Amino acid sequence: MKLKVLLDNNTITDRYFYGEPGVSYLIEDEGKKILFDLGYSDVFIKNAKKLGEDLKDLDFVVVSHGHLDHTWGLKHLISKFNEWETEKINYKKPTLVAHPLAFKYKELKGRCIGSLIGKEVLENFFEMKLTKEPFWLSENLVFLGEIERTNSFENIDSLGDIFIDTRMRDDYLLDDSALAYKNDNGTFVITGCSHAGICNTIEYAKKITEKENILDVIGGFHLLNPSENIIAETLDYFKELDIEKAHPCHCVDLKSKIEISKVVDIEEVGSGLVIEI
Repeated sequence: MKLKVLLDNNTITDRYFYGEPGVSYLIEDEGKKILFDLGYSDVFIKNAKKLGEDLKDLDFVVVSHGHLDHTWGLKHLISKFNEWETEKINYKKPTLVAHPLAFKYKELKGRCIGSLIGKEVLENFFEMKLTKEPFWLSENLVFLGEIERTNSFENIDSLGDIFIDTRMRDDYLLDDSALAYKNDNGTFVITGCSHAGICNTIEYAKKITEKENILDVIGGFHLLNPSENIIAETLDYFKELDIEKAHPCHCVDLKSKIEISKVVDIEEVGSGLVIEI
């Protein structure tokens, strides 16, 4: 399995890629290509080109959850589809994989923070696979679906509101999901923001892949100025976890990274990074 970071908040020194506060990874496994999240803009397309990828051969586009920093890039990918259609350039029509709530209208204090494009439009450009259940993208790579929330300290508060069944409701990000890749040695967890909780996410990945050993975790851990209780409980969890290393990025602040580094070996992430398992 190969993972290319098309987009992260950070860039790597002496590499010439763009960054923005979002997430986008291109994953290759068993002949399949998966685009995981798309950031805010067309930066993921620009960085893909720098890495020799034109995104015409995508089998799946996976959305971790419905927030703007993970979905607004859909507009730019659809624009490429239209361009290729007009110019009669061949490309695959990928399957869009997400939780059924991912494209519902979301707002925070009256401001739209969700996808600008709804399911009714997206189904004109993608095969659609909206599921709460785990969905295997290849023999060893799985979309986790709706993540079980089993601990008492993560995802306690709502984050904005979501429009469901004719009215706005508190949004606890039930659509937040992740990917997990397994091999003989363990599981590699790939997250967007981990609104479900990074510990909940890892535990659910272990359950679905039936692997206890965690090779690596890359992505957002949703640790932005966390309370003392949350960071303490998270550190306790990581101390007990059988994990080789981690790549915290996107929505993890510097203080949290420093604390995590005391219990887990962490490595730098930036646009252009390539990881092979």
